Amino acid sequence: MNSTKQPVVIVGAGFYGAVMAERFASAGRRVLVLDKRPHVGGNSWSRPDPDTGVEEHVYGPHIFHTSDARAWEYANRFTSFNGYRHTVWARRNGKIYPLPFGLAAVNLLLGRCMGPAEAQAWVAAEVAREHVAEPRNLEEKALSLVGRTLYEAFIRGYTEKHWGRKATELPAYIITRLPLRWTFDTNYYNSTWQGIPVDGYGAWFKKMLSHPNIEVRLNTDFFSVRGELPPASPLIYTGPIDRFFDFKHGRLNWRSVRWEKEVKDVPDFQGTSVVNECDGEIPWTRVYEYAHFTPERKFARTVVHREFSFAPGPGDDTFYPVGTPEDKAKLARYQAEAAATCPGVVFGGRLGRYAYWDMDQAIAIALADFDALSAGAPS
Repeated sequence: MNSTKQPVVIVGAGFYGAVMAERFASAGRRVLVLDKRPHVGGNSWSRPDPDTGVEEHVYGPHIFHTSDARAWEYANRFTSFNGYRHTVWARRNGKIYPLPFGLAAVNLLLGRCMGPAEAQAWVAAEVAREHVAEPRNLEEKALSLVGRTLYEAFIRGYTEKHWGRKATELPAYIITRLPLRWTFDTNYYNSTWQGIPVDGYGAWFKKMLSHPNIEVRLNTDFFSVRGELPPASPLIYTGPIDRFFDFKHGRLNWRSVRWEKEVKDVPDFQGTSVVNECDGEIPWTRVYEYAHFTPERKFARTVVHREFSFAPGPGDDTFYPVGTPEDKAKLARYQAEAAATCPGVVFGGRLGRYAYWDMDQAIAIALADFDALSAGAPS
């Protein structure tokens, strides 16, 4: 690749855009990164809280975990990770339970002392009573996985708060992310590697984008400067695909989240990093305490976020694709239009692909997309 070519323009400095920028820059191309926010890193960005020094994940907790060796190796070029292992606890009816579903949660809920075989048999009997052969929605999918007792206790209230819809109105795929195991292991992820960047996500992104071939323009809305960009420049767009086409086929459905932040004058407020609020009448979905992500560091005070889910309006940030059948039909129309009218534009990231990716998936897909683009580009 030749550095005298027009710069590659990348819209969005989240993981997909930042990986693409670093790869193109390292291959000798000039890169222009535009982001409407005042920082890089997208929703993964973190920075030290100015009052406490706690590394605050400004847009909610991000735990890097992967079993993809290439994504792990790539991440370790720019950061090292601490030894954090993620656990999630659930509050229901004034009691605390460990997630994911396993022996601890089942036994505590039932007041029993079952081993793996007995617990699996109990869940199998719960599932069999529901007679769900082909799940049509999230509720039916959950019932086919864990039965009604666990579903009512831990899934329905939390899920309906988070998505703002009845579980019977949500697509079944959402619940397939739920871990399930039959041990007393409370490690939330089954991934080979996990941890928190030792200097935070902000430092990771800044290092990734520090190549001299990369220019980053923050506080810059692509749609405000679109007409000023070099027309021959390759474009990688990681914003909402429906916004790119001015919503001509309709708006895709998303959920967004907001947070109420508190600084507590104690070193430890809740004893763990994340507590899910499973009771439907409690308005928030989760409580985070960020100091627990870096147990190697000690703080005199702690930072707590309460998370609230809502339906985003125009101008609000989007986080989770809902993915109803109607959404999938709209997405197909946008993708067909993209292929027909702008084949030189690469749509990537959660927003550009309308897909729920973890961080390692964004890295892995960006690396694969870069390889494909490089293979088809003139040298």
